[in-house]
Amino acid sequence: MKKIEKFAIDFAGRKIEVETGRLAHQTNAAVTVRYGDTEVLATVVSPKQKREGMDYFPLTVDYEERFYAAGKISGSRFIKREGRPSEEAILTSRMIDRPLRPLFPKGYMFDVQVVVTVLSYDQENGTKFPALLAASIALSISDIPWNGPLGLAQIGLINGELVLNPSEPQLANSDLDLVVVSSDKKVVMIEAGGKQVPQEKVVEAIELAHNSIQPIIAFQKDIISKIGLAKREFDDEYDAALYEEVKTKYAADLATLFTLKEKLERESLFNATVKKIKEDYVNKQESSYAAAMNENVKAKKAAEYFDLAFREIMRKNIMEKGERVDGRALNEVRSISGEVAVLPRVHGSAIFNRGYTQILNVVTLGSTGMKQILDTMEEDDTKKRYMHHYNFPPYSTGEARPSRSPGRREIGHGALAEKALFNVLPTEESFPYTMRLVSECMSSDGSTSMGSTCASTLSLMDAGVPIIAPVSGIAMGIITDENDNYKVLTDIAGTEDHNGDMDFKIAGSVNGITAIQLDVKNLGLTIPMIKDTFTQGFQGRMFILEQMLKAIDKPRADLSPFAPRIETIMINPDKIRDVIGPGGKVINKIIDDTGVEIDIEQDGRVNICAVNKEAIEKAKAIIEGLTADPEVGKIYKGKVIKIMDFGAFVEIMPGKEGLVHISEISDSRVDKVTDVLKEGQEVTVVLKEIDSMGRLNLSMKRVGK
Repeated sequence: MKKIEKFAIDFAGRKIEVETGRLAHQTNAAVTVRYGDTEVLATVVSPKQKREGMDYFPLTVDYEERFYAAGKISGSRFIKREGRPSEEAILTSRMIDRPLRPLFPKGYMFDVQVVVTVLSYDQENGTKFPALLAASIALSISDIPWNGPLGLAQIGLINGELVLNPSEPQLANSDLDLVVVSSDKKVVMIEAGGKQVPQEKVVEAIELAHNSIQPIIAFQKDIISKIGLAKREFDDEYDAALYEEVKTKYAADLATLFTLKEKLERESLFNATVKKIKEDYVNKQESSYAAAMNENVKAKKAAEYFDLAFREIMRKNIMEKGERVDGRALNEVRSISGEVAVLPRVHGSAIFNRGYTQILNVVTLGSTGMKQILDTMEEDDTKKRYMHHYNFPPYSTGEARPSRSPGRREIGHGALAEKALFNVLPTEESFPYTMRLVSECMSSDGSTSMGSTCASTLSLMDAGVPIIAPVSGIAMGIITDENDNYKVLTDIAGTEDHNGDMDFKIAGSVNGITAIQLDVKNLGLTIPMIKDTFTQGFQGRMFILEQMLKAIDKPRADLSPFAPRIETIMINPDKIRDVIGPGGKVINKIIDDTGVEIDIEQDGRVNICAVNKEAIEKAKAIIEGLTADPEVGKIYKGKVIKIMDFGAFVEIMPGKEGLVHISEISDSRVDKVTDVLKEGQEVTVVLKEIDSMGRLNLSMKRVGK
């Protein structure tokens, strides 16, 4: 058994407690981090047997919620065990993965699995901070090669003030939710959602986060010095001689590639050259299977080195000459166009084109009863009225492969576009609709998530959703050298994303930032790099927005004729039970009789939804009749429901009846009530009085007097 070690530090007014050696003894390292009463366990495992034939780093990061952590049992009627991870858990897994990944050394092709499990959740302290910290410490003290440690800080903007690591209730009222992950020198990841926060304020928040993380880095370094293991040796199998040989042998092909500014032409030549290289380096005369396999490995490596040589030249051209592979200036955006109302019958649609990236976005509007109910560890029955889903079919990259259900990447891209528009949507009180947006990636060449953001803005306006402000998004790149010299690239294409050092997505309106997502492929960014990216990115975002608004510049005044209409009325909350009735009998009858959808909120808001306006009016009249209080002097149309010798009882509202005395039927003498009235007859009456016992006294002869 391992020795239990404990460490502690104060951060943002709360105590961090770190413990190792108690749990998960067969891992390379296992660490628990407690922050308040929120506690997580991070484990890391990396076998010493290398995964052969890998052309990418096999890292897996899983963030696992446990309902017991919050003292809950799943609200599902049939399934009580945790099943597939929630979208929020998947997004947190990605948030941990993205900063960890670039800090593994090049050529380390051994499986690495990081599992972060939430053991306790106190509803006050979020899990992101301790989760990333636990993963960083576990990797740092293990024998797995990794260039950490890293720290995380979350920044809120509450009443105009930046707040470090706000509590969950504080974040609910914050204008900014910013997550920054940093090393001791550089920022490695940023993720943010904001209510059109000024760009300068966001940069200030990033600097605050980076500086605040430094004591956490020092704390981890102290832990590493005391219990950290020596990092294992590994062979990166880099063949410098083969690399130089490939670069020299195919220099003419490389030179030709950089004369082709058109993406498809360049890709066609690149793929043809890679095929030729593999054929050149395969030993066709070798009969031994083992030898042939070795030669095929060499052929594969030669093809990889051709790609590496292309990368080296591309980066050198940008750094030394300011020349991009497609001929654009460093701050130039590709051609932009947009279309709206491109599909019949749907409630709103748009196509957004940026170079070879093309997104089709479709809006569907529904009643408030169509909200998505989330059964999560954090909250009970959280409801979403706005959803953005993203699809990435194989044809979008010219491939033919099996279609699968959405993976982590698709869920992450959809969530980012959702975040970018969330804070410019109308309130539920002013626009009581559930909104589902779907982005279909028709063609991909860099930042389809920001393309989805732009397409979403257009389709929302096409649907007549009164958004506060239109939002555009852009992906920024950077090329750096070992001395931190750099060139910022506006609107990166796919090859610049693949061969560059960052993918910095920024979304916002003319008023400020609504969403950010930064991933790096190097060891991080300095603050000057980040500031220059924001400055150059703003110019690009505004150009894109200007081009977008040529398609539609404001929300349509009317909804699509195929979209449902919703009318909201307010009733006394005490009368909600009258509308619902015993076992839902009353409300179900209204729905059956009128064909509408009815959603009732606890504050007395009643949303009546139907495509047919007449159906809404009919249901509205019934509900108002059920909930309105009779008014003395008001005229009503009622139905005779019972005749007595002394008069007739008339129902003037559902469930509300009064007496028309025989003397109040007519100005002329009435000997028998049945001479004038019969049951089921519709009559017009006025409410004469409500007596001390609450009985309604009606009159027919006083109507209009």
